[in-house]
Formats: sequence, structure tokens, C-alpha cells
Amino acid sequence: MPYLSEIQHRRVIEPSGNEVGKLADVAVVPQGQFPAAQWAILATPNGEKVVRWADLAQEIGHFRLRARLESTPDAHLPPEALRLARDLLDKQIVDTHGAKVVRVNDLQLAEHEGQLRLVGADVGLRGLLRRVGAETMAERVAGLAGRRLPRGIIPWHLVERLETTGAPVRLTVPHGKLALLHPADIADIVEEMTADERVAVFQQLDLETAAETMAEVEPEMQAAIVSDLPEERAADILEEMDPDEAADLLQDLPEERREELVELMEKEEAQDVEELLTFPEDSAGGIMTSDFVALPGGLSAAQAIDELRTRKPDPELTYYLYVIDGEGKLEGVLSLRDLVVAAPETKVIEIMDPHVLKVDAETPKEEVAALIAKYDLLALPVVSARGKLMGTVTIDDVVELMLPRGWKKRSLRSIAR
Repeated sequence: MPYLSEIQHRRVIEPSGNEVGKLADVAVVPQGQFPAAQWAILATPNGEKVVRWADLAQEIGHFRLRARLESTPDAHLPPEALRLARDLLDKQIVDTHGAKVVRVNDLQLAEHEGQLRLVGADVGLRGLLRRVGAETMAERVAGLAGRRLPRGIIPWHLVERLETTGAPVRLTVPHGKLALLHPADIADIVEEMTADERVAVFQQLDLETAAETMAEVEPEMQAAIVSDLPEERAADILEEMDPDEAADLLQDLPEERREELVELMEKEEAQDVEELLTFPEDSAGGIMTSDFVALPGGLSAAQAIDELRTRKPDPELTYYLYVIDGEGKLEGVLSLRDLVVAAPETKVIEIMDPHVLKVDAETPKEEVAALIAKYDLLALPVVSARGKLMGTVTIDDVVELMLPRGWKKRSLRSIAR
């Protein structure tokens, strides 16, 4: 989908190829879910000229007028027209109570049935980077770290129209529609709400979205939200979160509240979290996740693939597939590619690499980070004194070590604003 920043300032030429100006802005009447572009504002040597959008044809790298500029009739913007660049870019989006949330960094457009339509407001870091021509480079840098730049698109039908030029854009997000947004965007909105409103949102979101949103909320506010939620609901959300993220959150709660919530969690999830809570926060055990994929060495490649189909693990858990013996001891590691290209009858133990770099649970987290960086790993297994596989420390955990918990997100938000 194109963005306003990608077409703004493009050359405008006449049928003969003579350049007559540049596209300065696009105007719409903000009606309906996704309003259509109706006018183009051209910057010409003689000043602004407003023409109908239909008078332009979009070509590679420029726009072409369907007739000579002097023959193209002037169009007039009605009072209710909205100029996208002038009236929306760099303007604040606020919630229905008037609290500042984020700034509009770009506008998402889409071609639908031959019409260019406004479909969303980009309030994320991507929009800012795109406008300065740095989005592609930032994507590459993030990719080297095994991460993806987050997207921050708010669908246009969730943004209330401007009543007068210069008035604030108001974000109206009924709780039932919050799930349409990315969890990071929901977290931004939630953090601007009152305590009662936050509780209401986390009560109404589905569990998966609530857990993902909770992980995006500032650490200090996580504890406040969980303390205000009914115990059963808080326990359900903690069960849905990654064990290491749930353990981090529980560490910030008073001991009594922590014990109550762990008691209400499902037995398997509670055991995972309790085990993580026993390790010092500055150790491999304290930062590892107990979510990983481990396969018995006696399985054939075909059986192992069937096992993965049954488990349906999250994509980030398939970076490495660990091989264990009957007692859970780590024997080797293999990649998903190794498994897929192997002959179906080949045993996993024959495919694996038995030379696995690993650490014990007491290893200081700084040493773990240094090993992951030195050997360019996506994850590092953590074993007990007897060699039993207990968990893994992922590249995400290492990034969080380099930037204190919560600091990175605050910094990115301040840039986006």
C-alpha cells in the first residue's frame, strides 16, 4: 500500500512531458470508513492550483495531467474538505478524554476500485523513518538482530473526523474494536487511560490479545494493572503470556499477591513460572524462557515433523530444535531445515549436531549475552547441573539486557512523537 510520504512532492507533468509543478497535498471529504482522494493540490511556479484527483494519472515516479495545466479547470475545496498533509501530518491523536497518545507520522493510502483512498494513520516509528528515507535501512539493521520494525497503523475508521481546521484529531476506539489494533498500539492507548478504564479494557480483550498487550505495557504499569484486575482474570492473562515475561511481571508484585496469582494459574504454567522465579534475576535462569522445542533422538525425521505439526509452536521457537534423551538431558541441536531435507526415515539423533554451546542456570546474564553476541546465536540453551534442558535465552532477551527493561520502548515512543 502506498503512503502519503511516498507520493507527496512527486513531479507533475503535462501530456507533452513538460513539468509544471509538484504534488503538494491530497484532499478528501472525511466521510465513510475510507474516504476517497477527490482533489490534488499542486505547487506551481504561479502558486497553488487545486485540481480534481481524476485530472491526474499516476505513472512511475510522477503524475501526468490529462490536459495542459492552463486547460485544466480550477477546482474548489468545500469547507468540510480535509487536506491530508496540512491537517493531519504531525498532528497529535488523542483519546476521547483528550489525553495525548501519539503523533501522525504518515498516512496509509490504498487503491480500491480505481480510487485512491485514505485507510489508516501511521503513528509508529516506521512512519517517521519513511518520511526521512530511512525505513529500508532501519529494517535491515533490525533484521540483523533477528527483529522486525513494529507497525503502528490505526485504521482510519477509528479516527474521528476533524470538526474544524487545526482542531485535534480524536481517536475513538470502542473497547470492542481495540482488538483490531496491534498490541503495541493498544498499549499506547491503555497507558493514557485512567486505572478504571485500563481494567475495563483488559477485562474485554480476548486473552491472547490481552497477554500480548500486557507484555507491551511499561513494566511499572503492568504491576498496577495486574493488582487492579480481578484475581481470576489476572491469572488467566499471566497463563497466556510467555513464562519469562510472566515471571518478570510477578517479580514486581508484592509477595502475597504473587502467591495468590500463581495459585490460581493452571498447574503446568504455574510450575514454569515458579521455576523461573527461583533463579536470581541476573542469571541465565532468571532471564530464560521455558518455552522451547525438544525432540527425542529416537524419532525419525517424518515423526519429528508430525510432532511439530501437532504442537504448532510459535515461529520464534523453531530457530533451533533441541534433542533430548529419555531423562530430558540435552544431546544435540538441529535446524528446521536440517529436519525438512533429511530422508523421512532418518533418526533425529543422526541429523543433530552433538556439539551444542550451552550454559548452566547460574551463569551471569552478562556472560550469556556475550556468548550470544560472539557466536551470532538466535538462542542459547540453559541446562541444569545434571545436563537437563531447562530453557533458552533468546536474542530478544539479550536486546533487553543491553537496554534496561522498558527503556527501549519509552525511547522509541518519544522519537515517534
